[in-house]
Amino acid sequence: MPEPDERLYFLLQRAAHQLRLAADRRCLAAAGITTAQLGALFAVHDHPGITQQQLARTLGLRESAVTSLVTRLAAADLVTRRPHPNEHRATALHLTDHGVAALDAARPEIDRFNAELRARLGDTTFTQTAAALSKLTHDASESTPGP
Repeated sequence: MPEPDERLYFLLQRAAHQLRLAADRRCLAAAGITTAQLGALFAVHDHPGITQQQLARTLGLRESAVTSLVTRLAAADLVTRRPHPNEHRATALHLTDHGVAALDAARPEIDRFNAELRARLGDTTFTQTAAALSKLTHDASESTPGP
């Protein structure tokens, strides 16, 4: 029997890619949005008036990538850009009614997807994996210098 592959970084990349493809298919079918768009919508929902710079930090993306993402979200009538009340050069992002509806349509599918992952991994492994990935994400973000 071959030894199990312990190249954790490689395995994480492959798993993330496969899971993202599966989740994208499901989110597109349920709500017409990708998981990247869903992540942005969740962030705007949780922090109404968030700036693009704050959204980039929240999503762990470059500001140029978030500019493109927000442009697509605005063109699809999922978010609006309004002048920021305190920062004259920034815009505040808010969900539109269509954005709220897309989020509401995607949420049950993401809940099912997570339930399926929990069933495949088992409750304990799922919880431990989620905690470990959260720790890795938190630790990595603290060691990365900000703007």
